[in-house]
Parts: sequence; C-alpha cells; structure tokens
Amino acid sequence: MNLWMFLTFSALAGCAHSCPDLCSCSGEKVQCSQSSLMNFPVGGLPPNTSRISIQSTKLNSITASHLSAVPFLNNLQLYHNNLTSLHSDLLKNVPYLKELDLTGNQLVNLPPNVFSHASLQSLVLKNNLIEVADAEWVLGNSSLTWLDLSGNLLTSVEVGLLQKLANLKNLDLSDNNLQDLQPGVLKNLHRLETLNLAGNKLRSLKPTTFSHNAKLSQLFLQENRLQELPETLLHGLQHLQLLLLNQNQLQYLPPGLLDRNSSFQVILSGNPWVCDEKMEYLWKWLTVNPQNVFFLEEVTCAGPEALKDRKVVSLTRHELGL
Repeated sequence: MNLWMFLTFSALAGCAHSCPDLCSCSGEKVQCSQSSLMNFPVGGLPPNTSRISIQSTKLNSITASHLSAVPFLNNLQLYHNNLTSLHSDLLKNVPYLKELDLTGNQLVNLPPNVFSHASLQSLVLKNNLIEVADAEWVLGNSSLTWLDLSGNLLTSVEVGLLQKLANLKNLDLSDNNLQDLQPGVLKNLHRLETLNLAGNKLRSLKPTTFSHNAKLSQLFLQENRLQELPETLLHGLQHLQLLLLNQNQLQYLPPGLLDRNSSFQVILSGNPWVCDEKMEYLWKWLTVNPQNVFFLEEVTCAGPEALKDRKVVSLTRHELGL
C-alpha cells in the first residue's frame, strides 16, 4: 500500500471513530445529554452525521455555522435546553433536514423565514414561551406535514400561517390560551388528519370550523370550556374515528351531531349533562351505540337534583320527561 492510500484510510478511520466531548456516537447518530454541555459540539462531529440529539443541557445558542459541520443532517433534536432565540438563517447549511424538535426551551419571538426550509417536514415547538405563531416563519410552499405548538402561550392562531401549510397532516395546538378560532383558519388544511385543540379556553365553535378538513380522523377538544356545539359541526367528516369532548361545560348535544360511521369512538365524560327532555338525542345514541363510547359509565347527570350522578344510559323515558 502506498503512502497516499495509507494516509487516506487513516483519515477515514479517524473520522469514523471521532466524537465530540460530552457526547456519544453510534454510526450516523450523535447524542449529547450531559448537563455540563454549554456549547454546540462542533469539534469531533462525524461528517456523515444524520441525526443529532442534544437534550437537558445548558446549550443557549446555535447558528448556521455550527450546523455547517453536518451537511447531511436530517434529524435535529434540541429539547430541554436553554435556547431563547434562533437566527433566521439557522437551517441554510442543512439542505436535507426533515425533522426539527425544539421542545422545552425558552423560545419567545422567532424571526421571519426561520423555518422556510424546503425539506423540513416535522417541526416541534412544544413547551416554549411563544405568544404569536407568525405567518412569516415559513414560505408559501412549505413541506411541513407535522406542526406541534402545544404548551405555549398562544391566544390565537394566524390564518396566514396555516394558509401556507397545505401539506399539514398533524396540527397540535393543545395547552395554550386559545379562546376562539378565527373564521377560515383551517380552510386550507385539506390533508389534515389529526387536530389537537385540547387544554385551551374555547367556549364555542362555528358550524363551518372543520368543513374543509374532510380527511380529519382524530379530533381532540377535551379540557376546554365548550358550552354547546353546532348541529352541523362534524358534517362531512366521514373519516373521523376519534372525538374527545370530555371535561367541557356541555349540558346537551344537538340532534344528529354524533351520527357518524359505526367505528366512530367518542369520550363524553366530565361534562355537566342535564338529564331532561333535551337529553333525548344523546340518551338514545348512547343506548344504541354503547360500544362507541369510552368510559360510558362516567357519562352521568349533573342535574336535575333527583337524577344527579345517575348514568345517562340507565335512565328511562319517564325519568327524562319524554
């Protein structure tokens, strides 16, 4: 073997076994979870790295220059660190990046175009301090199919942002401070399959809220303040398989609301159901479709006093005043 070949193989071998301090490397994956880590581990990163996970460290800054060391990166996890801001050009040197997870940082305001990255498909911003989901984060041809903004401080969602996310299949807005949904905010999400609005402060929904989301299969509305629902709210959702309405302020359901396909599943517990003649629709539906209801025995009357805590399905026509 000549000297040039020997040096080449030696260099490749060195790269194959290199790994940053305070991190562990396995193949194309790098994981850093030492609490003492303060800076992005540029030194020693294998050039063929495709996945980096930095979690529960003191990392407070990351730049495009840092990521230029790993041009083949397709998955970047930066959760439970101390990041407070991002640069607008952060992703310019990672053209193959598909998944970015920034769960559990201290992010508040993010710059325009920060996620305008052609290949990005999954973006998780869970449990930060974001107050505004800005339409300028992404370009109009976004490839995002998964967006998680749960656990932030959102009071509304910009129509402009979701209009740019026509490929979105999963949208998680749970555990924010949403009090209302703007008209048409979901209009462009024709491919949406899962929508999580749980743990907000929603009091009502408009009849056409989900009228453009025909592929919706899972809808999470639990732990809000919903007092009533429009009769046509679920019309057109022929693929809906799971609906969570528990822990709201519902007293009745309008006739026809739950008339879906036979495999449709629902949770209704934790609502103050009033068991009088207006309960006829829900009472009949529960009686005919008990297999479609999780925690059926917890669907109980909050009033009138004579029927308090009774299981709705145990009631008679006479008791309901029919």
